[in-house]
Amino acid sequence: MKRTIIKIDEELCNGCEACVSGCHEGALQMIDGKARMVSELFCDGLGACIGDCPVGAITLEEREAEPYDEIATIERMIPKGEKTILAHLKHLKEHGEVDYLKQGVGYLRANGIDIDFAQVHNHNGAGCSSKPVAAGVQHSHVSACPGSKEMSFAQAAAPAFIMAPPVSSESQSQLRQWPVQLHLLNPEAGYFKGADVVLAADCVAFSYADFHNRFLAGKILAIACPKLDSNKESYVEKLKAMIINSVINTLTVVIMEVPCCGGLLNLALKAVDEANRKIPVKLVVVGVKGDIQREEWM
Repeated sequence: MKRTIIKIDEELCNGCEACVSGCHEGALQMIDGKARMVSELFCDGLGACIGDCPVGAITLEEREAEPYDEIATIERMIPKGEKTILAHLKHLKEHGEVDYLKQGVGYLRANGIDIDFAQVHNHNGAGCSSKPVAAGVQHSHVSACPGSKEMSFAQAAAPAFIMAPPVSSESQSQLRQWPVQLHLLNPEAGYFKGADVVLAADCVAFSYADFHNRFLAGKILAIACPKLDSNKESYVEKLKAMIINSVINTLTVVIMEVPCCGGLLNLALKAVDEANRKIPVKLVVVGVKGDIQREEWM
């Protein structure tokens, strides 16, 4: 499949670090005074970092790219040295990508690449707060932008001998991950693997009173606005990646009754049509007064 990804000219890079702050997905880090991509897995190709570069060292290129290949990524990083390799492996650990981490470490050991693996084992996330994390929340990504830091919310059960306080089903959040905006989501994040995905128009949650319990329970969420969002073709590519690479199970598209919302369904159906595997797609249409007007498998 073809996808857009950033390209850094290390000769032009002056090490100002501005692009690192502009990379919402945390794919860039400063290594030996140069901006480098430590994991293509988390580069969505939107180029948020381009405008932050004062010397024009970052560009976008579109090229054929197979589904993420950890071995190929490691091979490309080996010439850049131990620091870059370690930054990449730590990045995978922060994102909870255990399978990819095992593949990378296994390849390095099998090929006699001698690096200090203990640094990865003892790594708890550079820049993470030392404050305790609330039970049931697994932080998997450290980013310059806290609002786009990737997280998976595990369902932690209280020990049998501790009586947990009752929680009203109406007030309990069913959200299982962060971020939720489709532009910010990595379609190959661990929480998408084999998941049932809900693709909802931005306005739905404000219109349908029981959105969490009715649509989110046990599912992974992505939200988008087919009228106001830019670069909607990237949405098709991300949905295709979910279908092909993350092998999602089902896709439920929840939209409003207004005409412009139909564009979200069209994007989803285009992604399914272009993917080399088919998945069940359900459409749910919510009225502006908060009622379910239509619900059917497509």
